[in-house]
Amino acid sequence: MDRSTLSSSARADLVELGRRLYDRALIRREDELITDPRGQPIGWLLDTRIPMLDGELFSEVGAVLTRRLRDQDVHQVVGYGFGAYPLVCSVLSGPESDAFKGGLIRDERKEHGRRRLVEGPIDPEQPVVLLDDIINSGRSASRALHLLRREGLEVVGLLTLFNFTWSSGQTRIENEGLWVDSLLDLNLQEGKSSGSDSA
Repeated sequence: MDRSTLSSSARADLVELGRRLYDRALIRREDELITDPRGQPIGWLLDTRIPMLDGELFSEVGAVLTRRLRDQDVHQVVGYGFGAYPLVCSVLSGPESDAFKGGLIRDERKEHGRRRLVEGPIDPEQPVVLLDDIINSGRSASRALHLLRREGLEVVGLLTLFNFTWSSGQTRIENEGLWVDSLLDLNLQEGKSSGSDSA
């Protein structure tokens, strides 16, 4: 989405929504023991499941994501991981929800039943947008992208709540041929002990 086309009030509303999400998702070391994947203490992290599963911001975020998808003329969304699942649901419950289809990506194909890797009514003939809560290194999104491509799906973009601009994630995904859009770009890093929690 080209944010330069937004009116000043619409841009202010978007920034205010991003800040409310950020404030609700921010967990600091002073408040709770938090660690990186190696078990080392970190100073802070964003856990977007807190605001997205509370319901207070769920519909509002869904409306914004729906507008962004409509601007890109894409009507299918898929999510990979616990941080993305509420985003898929918020789009499917938002305005014009009947125009959208959603899917959830498994780590591995289910060995029984329908044996699917992507659950949901996704049409393989139509493009999809990958939803994720945060883009940091881009490794998680890249893994999801490769799983979707292996299933023969055309992935055209990545839409996230937050983009950690100090990391290489956006470039990694753009190098895969996708557009990347985020509700809020975060460009302030509190040392090297930051993270995201979307697992």
